[in-house]
Formats: sequence, structure tokens, C-alpha cells
Amino acid sequence: MMTNQSGSAAGEAGAFDALLFAPEGDLGLRVAGQLGIEPSALEAREFEGGEHKTRPLVKVRDRDVYVLASLVGDERWSANDRLCRTLFFIGALREASARSVTAVAPYLCYSRKDRQTKARDPVTTRYVAQLFEAVGTDRLVTVDVHNLAAFQNAFRCRTDHLEATQLFVEHVADRFGDERLVVVSPDIGGVKRADRLRRRLGDHLGHEVGLAFSGKLRSRGVISGPERVLGDVDGATAIVIDDMIVSGGTMARVAASLTDQGASAVHLMASHALFGPDAAALFDDPSIDSVVVTDTVGPGRLPAEVVGDRLVVLSIAPLLAEAMSRIQSGGSLGDLLHLDT
Repeated sequence: MMTNQSGSAAGEAGAFDALLFAPEGDLGLRVAGQLGIEPSALEAREFEGGEHKTRPLVKVRDRDVYVLASLVGDERWSANDRLCRTLFFIGALREASARSVTAVAPYLCYSRKDRQTKARDPVTTRYVAQLFEAVGTDRLVTVDVHNLAAFQNAFRCRTDHLEATQLFVEHVADRFGDERLVVVSPDIGGVKRADRLRRRLGDHLGHEVGLAFSGKLRSRGVISGPERVLGDVDGATAIVIDDMIVSGGTMARVAASLTDQGASAVHLMASHALFGPDAAALFDDPSIDSVVVTDTVGPGRLPAEVVGDRLVVLSIAPLLAEAMSRIQSGGSLGDLLHLDT
């Protein structure tokens, strides 16, 4: 497994004058390191019957506070557990008279369930937004949600949506910039995401980058779709981009189609490495040359001996730290949010 710690140093306007709580995980330590601070102390206790509490061990009265927690399930806690713990902790911070609380959720759970696709379906994205607002969250920062418009419409508190696109641009330009490149969306819904990467990559390299897409239909959890990718990929290095990889089934099918249609190499890229057990097959697939992800949820969901040297991890910590620093100092987030695209 290769790790790339690319990114700019945080901070437009000096020291980070706020408290950062990172209840668990190495990502919080990396973000704190970028900010030049230590995470603030907290106490997390478990009680019989599965109940719990988390409280700050430092004074937060009249302080701006940031809570960093990626809301994803794993072998320790479910996504529901992490969401509940984060919400309760934010509530405790408001009870302790914090001046403001910003939730930093690099991966935001339930962002995929943003509309009704069946009769009487829940619109869970909106319910999660209401929960954050109910406990007093002033602002929420996240990375590459599944549907940006649905995310922005769900929340009434301030939100900032960050993209990992520039990390992928720099990686591709550094490794494959001299090759003929085609950016591929694995489905029609992701074409805009793929086109943003294509345009920024073309601007970075100073020459045109191609665009292609496949398609899939999902019903009752079963995915099907056309066998061919639409676009000229013969002899090209294909960059397949999506917001997340879970089972990897769609990505594997697209990679096989690209190889059949003459692509010289296939590199899969996604912001969130939500690898389930079935995703292990990606790292033994002859159609796939590499899998590039960020550390929004921690890439260690598959054993190192499984992923080998095909997994490349780009650190999101510098981007998160820069966003937090600019929010705190009143600096501009425009170039980080890519509001011009």
C-alpha cells in the first residue's frame, strides 16, 4: 500500500484559534498536525446496556469548536453509533456554552439516500440534517457527497462541501501526465463528477483529456448495465472516478469493459474507500492497474496483504485543515470549494 501525503500547508491567517476534538482515528491527528495544534482532551465512557457518553475535558465556554468524525461503520461501531455519539457530543459542547460548533464529517453517512426511489421510502439525508441542526450544529463540513444538490437542499445550517478532485489531478499528472488520458464515469449520474476531473486535469496538463462513461441500473440492490463504455478509450490510460467504492462490483465491470475495448491501463479513483469484503477482488483483477483513494474513512478496511501495492492513499488532511483554518480566520473558501465550476 502506497501513501501520498500531498497537499498545501494549512492557514491563511496565522495560528488556528479554536479547539479541535477528534474522538477517534488517525485522521484527526493528521489534521491537528497540519494546523499545528494538539486535539483537545475528551472522555468517552461506555455503560451497561450499550449506552455511552462523551464530554470535553477542557473548558469550551465562548470558544469556537470543531468536531472531526467520519461517520462510517466498521467492525467496532456502526454508522448509527458514530452518528449518535457525534450528535450527543455536539449537544454536550453546546450545553457547555461553546460559542460555535462545526462538525467536520469527511464521510457523511446516509448521503446516498437522498430521494424516494420506492413508495414510502425514507429520505434519510434530510433526517440526518435535521438531527445535526437539532443539537445545535452551526456548520457542517464534508467531502464529496453522493449528490451535492440534495446535500445542500437538506441542511439549513451552513455547509461547506470539499472535493478531493485536486488530489486526483496532481496524482494523475505526476504518474500518467505523458500518456493519452480518458476520464471515465462508471454511471450516467457521475458524468458531471468525471467531467470536472477531466477539465481540471486538462487545465493542469495544458492539453485535452477525453471523457467516457458506462451505465448501470440498480433495483432492489441488484446492479446491471451495458457491457460497453461509450467513448474513445482504445490505447488510452483510463481514469475511472466515483465518489466511493463499496463492493467494487461496478468498478470491476467497467474495468473489464475498458480492457476489452483496448484501454492500455485502468486506474480506479474514489474519495471514500468503504471497502466491503467483496472489494478484495479488485486487487487481484488483471484489468485494474491501481486503486487510488483518500483517507476520509481510513483505508485499512482490507488487510495490507490483500491490497498489496495496487492501493494508493492520498491524504485529505491538508485539505480539511486548510478549510478549517480559513473558516476560523474568515478567509476565502472559494478555491477550495471550486465555486467557479
